[in-house]
Amino acid sequence: MAPFWPLKNLVAVNPMAGFEELPFEEALKQAEVYFQQKELPEGMLEVNRESIKWLQAFFDEGQSTLSMPNRHLGFLGSILRLLPFDHKVHKKKWLSALPKNPKALIAEGLRVLKIPHEEHERFLTLLLTTLPGWASYAILHDPQDYLAFRLLLTCLLYPKAKELLSWHDEALKNADADKLYQEVVSREAEYRASLLAKLESGKQPPLPSKAKAQLVFCIDVRSEALRRALEAQGEYETFGFAGFFGVPTSVENGVTGERHASCPVLLKPAHTVVEQADRSSEKGWKRLQGVKKLYQSLKYTFATPFALVEALGPLSGLWMGIKCLSPEAAAKIRSSLKRTLAAPYALRPHIESIPLEQQIAYGANALKIMGLTEFAPLIVFCGHRSATENNAHRSALDCGACGGRPGGPNARILAALLNSPAVKEALSIPEETLFVAAEHITTTGEVELFAADTPEEKADEIAALKEDLRKASQRLAYGNKKANDWSEVRPEWGLANNAAFIVAPRWFTKKSDLEGRAFLHSYDWEKDSDGSSLTAILTAPMVVAQWINAQYFFSTFDNVAFGGGSKVTQNITGKVGVMQGNASDLMHGLPLQSVFNSDGKAFHTPIRLTVVVYAPKNRLDPIIDEHPLLQKLFGNGWVHLICINPN
Repeated sequence: MAPFWPLKNLVAVNPMAGFEELPFEEALKQAEVYFQQKELPEGMLEVNRESIKWLQAFFDEGQSTLSMPNRHLGFLGSILRLLPFDHKVHKKKWLSALPKNPKALIAEGLRVLKIPHEEHERFLTLLLTTLPGWASYAILHDPQDYLAFRLLLTCLLYPKAKELLSWHDEALKNADADKLYQEVVSREAEYRASLLAKLESGKQPPLPSKAKAQLVFCIDVRSEALRRALEAQGEYETFGFAGFFGVPTSVENGVTGERHASCPVLLKPAHTVVEQADRSSEKGWKRLQGVKKLYQSLKYTFATPFALVEALGPLSGLWMGIKCLSPEAAAKIRSSLKRTLAAPYALRPHIESIPLEQQIAYGANALKIMGLTEFAPLIVFCGHRSATENNAHRSALDCGACGGRPGGPNARILAALLNSPAVKEALSIPEETLFVAAEHITTTGEVELFAADTPEEKADEIAALKEDLRKASQRLAYGNKKANDWSEVRPEWGLANNAAFIVAPRWFTKKSDLEGRAFLHSYDWEKDSDGSSLTAILTAPMVVAQWINAQYFFSTFDNVAFGGGSKVTQNITGKVGVMQGNASDLMHGLPLQSVFNSDGKAFHTPIRLTVVVYAPKNRLDPIIDEHPLLQKLFGNGWVHLICINPN
């Protein structure tokens, strides 16, 4: 099962994770059987209804006024303590005699249901896939407890559950994904021919001219158009690199105290970096939070909402009217009120928590992988974030390489690290080179430079860059209206229509209009004699790109089974995810409006990722031979691989 991260940091995953050992065509058939069930046995539907009730209660993260009792006992422990009080449960004596250990409970459940030993794995798999959304979320926490819980309810509510095996046999016999597969292959061939023609005609060998500034963007497909627009403004050189910028860290906001991992979920944070502002900023933030907490306490407790409506009803009605009729005016009013309570503040990372030797290693590795060896006077690391209103899936539009979080903090950390005199000396970086962080707001196209501490002699260069970034954004015809409109169900298209992952120097793609469909990762094979940089790219950023591609593919392929369904009928549950109506499974993919223009017309074209590598084939082959995951992805057709030999 693919894991599902909560709404606060949604991370794109391949919903068919675990099936990569099968050829892609066979996996589509298995998807139809396991996840696209049209009719479940009535007994299983009853188990699902009861499961959802308990799962919503236990995993709630503050949406409910009252929390579930005994949560300190863990998921299975709290269920076993409370289940005897459920009016639907009648086997109370059997419940009291059950083992508390999940493994022992699973064994007991299989015995009670008389599941043959050779069918244990298949039966347990069906218990997961018949409620896949909650299963995907629960396995992030305690998969054994969850499986024991599902088996426990099945024993109580569906004693004939053994018939699930014959139901699965029948579904497998009737499954047919051949037509769908042929449609996918046809679309892919058309796109691949177009892509290769563009790359062949758009190659521009590198010129010896010196860039006035170098900008490193995240490989996100939304960066491709911005890079092209900026390069058209003048002598700018751009690079593509994973948006966590090679620093696996947790980030703590020194003002708010909020902390989160800011690196790919494939990695674990090795450090915690605190970003600080001045003391007055902290006071202002506390003042703002005090107002918010007062309002929320009045809104969510039992009796006070009635008084709140009487007191603020007319004002709330006026505010709603402004937000509906003029979202931009509402945004300006809200910003003005926030500035009155708490002035905007600039955060500065304290990199002392990272040992100097590690700082040097992170800096050297990042520069080597992106191929940045000739240094311009000004170098910018540009992360990205979204800016939307009333959007439960907002974090899905942020940086996947930062674990579903904004990329600005990582950009600030690497810039601060490389501005350190000790690191500059160790890496032979010219003293006059200045590293600056920035953040691309993908909803509006704006780029914010974090240059509060810029030396006076660099002020003119920064000002010129800001102006060119503004012009580049204008060329892309972005606007603020969708970002501020709380009724907008499509504030931006995110990574929709992603189709390719290109590993090559920038000159290889510079003159090609890739239509915002390609992840662009900088790579120079001539500076990678041992292949370590290419290995890092193919085993980390490329895998994340494949997850993103697969999520968009399957959310378009079947938005009910693999997506989030329509936003119109969604409800947030427990602040962890969304459901359809008031008692559906946890919807664990992208909403319909993220991949469809309308209910019947797809905006995203569901095709598998095409990976293009500009490097000698003998550099590529050993890497694939050494990594089983790459063998599965390429060998079983989950990803198309094209090697363009420089020779």
